[in-house]
Amino acid sequence: MRSKLHRSALFVLLAFSGVAAAQDAATAPATETVATTTATAAPAATNSKVGAPQEGKGLIVFFRPSKFTGAAIGFKVREGETELGKLRSGKYFVANVEPGTHQYTVHSEAKDVLTMEVEAGETYYVQGTITMGFMAGRPNLSPSDQATFDGMADKLKLAE
Repeated sequence: MRSKLHRSALFVLLAFSGVAAAQDAATAPATETVATTTATAAPAATNSKVGAPQEGKGLIVFFRPSKFTGAAIGFKVREGETELGKLRSGKYFVANVEPGTHQYTVHSEAKDVLTMEVEAGETYYVQGTITMGFMAGRPNLSPSDQATFDGMADKLKLAE
């Protein structure tokens, strides 16, 4: 009986490993994805949950929807070596940045880079998500908009 249980468990483990490997092989072979955006900025101070950008700066709202998939996984958003904040499921944080080109990075198995052109006095929205990886979740950053953020703002909490 115990031998059958071991064989069944081994079979299930191998089956899931094969599915995960096939899914990983079907994705792009590059380990680094780079997204470039000139995101459409929202009018300043339109969302009371986020506030207005500081004088002479742009405001970027990083948020992650509350989902069961990947809920236990958080990831750090960095610009260069500087950690701006950590995104967990159902959280958001705000960064006031100087105008110009900025590259925001998240990584675990793979690295994702989002390049943004920020203008003073404008508010930008960036949505973080987790997709399935081979051994760990893969964090992604993508441009978003105020309507998407506002639609889930009541469910989001400010990251610590």
